[in-house]
Amino acid sequence: MKIVYVILGIVVLAFIVIQVYALKSQKDIEMYPYTVKKKYDGFEVRSYEASLFTSVKLGTNQYKKASSTGFRILAGYIFGGNERNENIAMTSPVAMSLEDSMTMMFMVPKKYKKESLPQPNQSQIEFREEPAKVVAAITFGGWADDERIAEYKQKLITALDKEGIAYTNKFYFLGYNPPFEMVNRRNEVIVELK
Repeated sequence: MKIVYVILGIVVLAFIVIQVYALKSQKDIEMYPYTVKKKYDGFEVRSYEASLFTSVKLGTNQYKKASSTGFRILAGYIFGGNERNENIAMTSPVAMSLEDSMTMMFMVPKKYKKESLPQPNQSQIEFREEPAKVVAAITFGGWADDERIAEYKQKLITALDKEGIAYTNKFYFLGYNPPFEMVNRRNEVIVELK
Protein backbone atom coordinates (compact mmCIF):
# COMPACT_ATOMS: atom_id res chain seq x y z
CA MET A 1 0.00 0.00 0.00
CA LYS A 2 2.93 2.31 0.72
CA ILE A 3 4.10 2.00 -2.89
CA VAL A 4 0.68 3.12 -4.15
CA TYR A 5 0.84 6.25 -1.96
CA VAL A 6 4.39 7.02 -3.13
CA ILE A 7 3.40 6.65 -6.80
CA LEU A 8 0.28 8.75 -6.23
CA GLY A 9 2.38 11.41 -4.49
CA ILE A 10 4.85 11.50 -7.40
CA VAL A 11 2.01 11.84 -9.93
CA VAL A 12 0.42 14.69 -7.95
CA LEU A 13 3.78 16.43 -7.56
CA ALA A 14 4.51 16.09 -11.30
CA PHE A 15 1.05 17.51 -12.11
CA ILE A 16 1.64 20.51 -9.83
CA VAL A 17 5.10 21.17 -11.29
CA ILE A 18 3.71 21.06 -14.87
CA GLN A 19 0.88 23.45 -13.99
CA VAL A 20 3.21 25.92 -12.23
CA TYR A 21 5.57 25.77 -15.23
CA ALA A 22 2.64 26.38 -17.60
CA LEU A 23 1.43 29.39 -15.61
CA LYS A 24 4.95 30.85 -15.40
CA SER A 25 5.66 30.34 -19.09
CA GLN A 26 2.40 32.10 -20.05
CA LYS A 27 3.64 35.32 -18.43
CA ASP A 28 6.55 35.56 -20.89
CA ILE A 29 4.48 35.04 -24.05
CA GLU A 30 3.80 38.02 -26.31
CA MET A 31 0.05 38.67 -26.60
CA TYR A 32 -2.12 39.98 -29.45
CA PRO A 33 -2.38 43.61 -28.27
CA TYR A 34 -5.78 45.17 -27.61
CA THR A 35 -7.50 47.75 -25.43
CA VAL A 36 -10.94 47.35 -23.91
CA LYS A 37 -13.27 50.07 -25.19
CA LYS A 38 -16.37 49.10 -23.20
CA LYS A 39 -17.53 46.29 -20.91
CA TYR A 40 -21.05 44.92 -21.13
CA ASP A 41 -22.82 42.22 -19.17
CA GLY A 42 -21.10 39.05 -20.41
CA PHE A 43 -18.90 40.49 -23.16
CA GLU A 44 -16.64 43.41 -24.01
CA VAL A 45 -15.77 45.55 -27.01
CA ARG A 46 -12.07 45.70 -27.84
CA SER A 47 -9.81 47.53 -30.23
CA TYR A 48 -7.01 45.35 -31.66
CA GLU A 49 -3.80 46.70 -33.19
CA ALA A 50 -2.80 45.78 -36.73
CA SER A 51 -0.67 42.62 -36.50
CA LEU A 52 1.12 40.11 -38.70
CA PHE A 53 0.19 36.42 -38.54
CA THR A 54 1.35 33.13 -39.97
CA SER A 55 -1.70 31.23 -41.18
CA VAL A 56 -2.81 27.97 -42.71
CA LYS A 57 -6.19 27.32 -44.35
CA LEU A 58 -7.70 23.99 -43.32
CA GLY A 59 -10.27 21.99 -45.29
CA THR A 60 -12.66 21.47 -42.38
CA ASN A 61 -14.92 23.33 -39.97
CA GLN A 62 -14.49 20.76 -37.17
CA TYR A 63 -12.54 22.32 -34.31
CA LYS A 64 -10.72 19.20 -33.08
CA LYS A 65 -9.47 18.18 -36.52
CA ALA A 66 -8.63 21.74 -37.61
CA SER A 67 -6.85 22.64 -34.37
CA SER A 68 -4.72 19.51 -34.38
CA THR A 69 -3.69 19.78 -38.04
CA GLY A 70 -3.25 23.56 -38.03
CA PHE A 71 -1.23 23.61 -34.82
CA ARG A 72 1.11 20.89 -36.09
CA ILE A 73 1.76 22.81 -39.34
CA LEU A 74 2.25 26.26 -37.79
CA ALA A 75 4.23 24.99 -34.79
CA GLY A 76 6.50 23.17 -37.24
CA TYR A 77 7.25 26.50 -38.89
CA ILE A 78 8.01 28.44 -35.70
CA PHE A 79 10.05 25.58 -34.22
CA GLY A 80 12.52 25.66 -37.11
CA GLY A 81 10.62 24.35 -40.13
CA ASN A 82 11.77 27.26 -42.28
CA GLU A 83 14.58 28.17 -44.67
CA ARG A 84 16.84 29.38 -41.84
CA ASN A 85 15.96 26.63 -39.33
CA GLU A 86 15.14 29.56 -37.05
CA ASN A 87 13.02 29.25 -33.91
CA ILE A 88 10.37 31.95 -33.61
CA ALA A 89 8.80 32.61 -30.21
CA MET A 90 5.29 31.33 -29.55
CA THR A 91 2.64 34.01 -29.08
CA SER A 92 -0.87 33.97 -27.68
CA PRO A 93 -3.66 33.45 -28.45
CA VAL A 94 -3.90 30.92 -31.26
CA ALA A 95 -6.70 32.19 -33.51
CA MET A 96 -9.06 30.18 -35.71
CA SER A 97 -11.62 31.58 -38.11
CA LEU A 98 -15.07 30.09 -37.61
CA GLU A 99 -16.09 29.39 -41.20
CA ASP A 100 -16.62 26.36 -43.45
CA SER A 101 -12.87 26.08 -44.08
CA MET A 102 -11.20 27.23 -40.88
CA THR A 103 -7.95 29.17 -40.94
CA MET A 104 -5.56 28.89 -37.99
CA MET A 105 -3.29 31.82 -37.22
CA PHE A 106 -0.28 32.44 -34.96
CA MET A 107 0.63 36.08 -34.35
CA VAL A 108 4.19 36.90 -35.40
CA PRO A 109 6.28 38.55 -32.64
CA LYS A 110 6.47 42.33 -33.11
CA LYS A 111 10.24 42.26 -33.70
CA TYR A 112 9.62 40.71 -37.14
CA LYS A 113 8.41 42.38 -40.31
CA LYS A 114 6.90 40.39 -43.16
CA GLU A 115 10.07 40.87 -45.23
CA SER A 116 12.37 39.64 -42.43
CA LEU A 117 10.52 36.38 -41.68
CA PRO A 118 12.16 33.17 -42.89
CA GLN A 119 10.23 31.42 -45.64
CA PRO A 120 8.31 28.35 -44.44
CA ASN A 121 9.25 24.85 -45.60
CA GLN A 122 5.56 24.04 -46.09
CA SER A 123 3.89 25.84 -48.99
CA GLN A 124 0.43 26.06 -47.38
CA ILE A 125 1.69 28.51 -44.73
CA GLU A 126 0.98 32.13 -45.59
CA PHE A 127 1.78 35.45 -43.95
CA ARG A 128 -1.35 37.47 -43.25
CA GLU A 129 -1.50 41.12 -42.21
CA GLU A 130 -4.56 41.70 -40.08
CA PRO A 131 -5.62 45.36 -40.00
CA ALA A 132 -6.60 47.17 -36.81
CA LYS A 133 -10.15 46.20 -35.88
CA VAL A 134 -12.88 46.59 -33.32
CA VAL A 135 -14.41 43.36 -32.04
CA ALA A 136 -16.82 42.06 -29.44
CA ALA A 137 -15.40 39.25 -27.27
CA ILE A 138 -16.97 36.69 -24.97
CA THR A 139 -14.74 34.62 -22.67
CA PHE A 140 -15.18 31.11 -21.29
CA GLY A 141 -13.02 28.72 -19.32
CA GLY A 142 -12.33 25.00 -19.48
CA TRP A 143 -11.73 23.01 -22.63
CA ALA A 144 -13.00 24.13 -26.02
CA ASP A 145 -14.83 21.89 -28.47
CA ASP A 146 -17.27 22.45 -31.34
CA GLU A 147 -20.31 22.48 -29.04
CA ARG A 148 -18.88 24.98 -26.55
CA ILE A 149 -17.59 27.26 -29.30
CA ALA A 150 -21.04 27.22 -30.98
CA GLU A 151 -22.71 27.85 -27.59
CA TYR A 152 -20.58 30.92 -26.85
CA LYS A 153 -20.85 32.20 -30.41
CA GLN A 154 -24.65 32.12 -30.00
CA LYS A 155 -24.42 33.80 -26.57
CA LEU A 156 -22.34 36.57 -28.13
CA ILE A 157 -24.82 37.01 -31.01
CA THR A 158 -27.73 37.18 -28.55
CA ALA A 159 -25.93 39.75 -26.36
CA LEU A 160 -24.98 41.92 -29.36
CA ASP A 161 -28.54 41.81 -30.74
CA LYS A 162 -29.88 42.79 -27.31
CA GLU A 163 -27.53 45.80 -27.19
CA GLY A 164 -28.26 46.74 -30.83
CA ILE A 165 -24.58 46.43 -31.82
CA ALA A 166 -24.02 45.67 -35.52
CA TYR A 167 -21.52 42.93 -36.31
CA THR A 168 -20.06 41.19 -39.36
CA ASN A 169 -19.96 37.46 -40.11
CA LYS A 170 -16.21 37.30 -39.24
CA PHE A 171 -16.14 35.17 -36.10
CA TYR A 172 -12.96 33.75 -34.57
CA PHE A 173 -12.08 31.38 -31.75
CA LEU A 174 -9.10 32.39 -29.59
CA GLY A 175 -7.32 29.83 -27.42
CA TYR A 176 -4.80 31.06 -24.86
CA ASN A 177 -3.45 27.93 -23.16
CA PRO A 178 -1.12 25.09 -24.13
CA PRO A 179 -2.80 21.66 -24.15
CA PHE A 180 -1.03 20.50 -20.96
CA GLU A 181 -2.33 23.44 -18.89
CA MET A 182 -5.27 22.24 -16.81
CA VAL A 183 -6.21 25.25 -14.66
CA ASN A 184 -7.15 28.84 -15.49
CA ARG A 185 -7.92 27.98 -19.11
CA ARG A 186 -9.07 30.94 -21.22
CA ASN A 187 -11.01 30.73 -24.47
CA GLU A 188 -12.84 33.41 -26.41
CA VAL A 189 -15.15 33.85 -29.34
CA ILE A 190 -14.78 37.23 -31.03
CA VAL A 191 -16.55 38.90 -33.94
CA GLU A 192 -15.55 41.95 -35.94
CA LEU A 193 -18.01 44.82 -35.53
CA LYS A 194 -19.40 46.95 -38.33
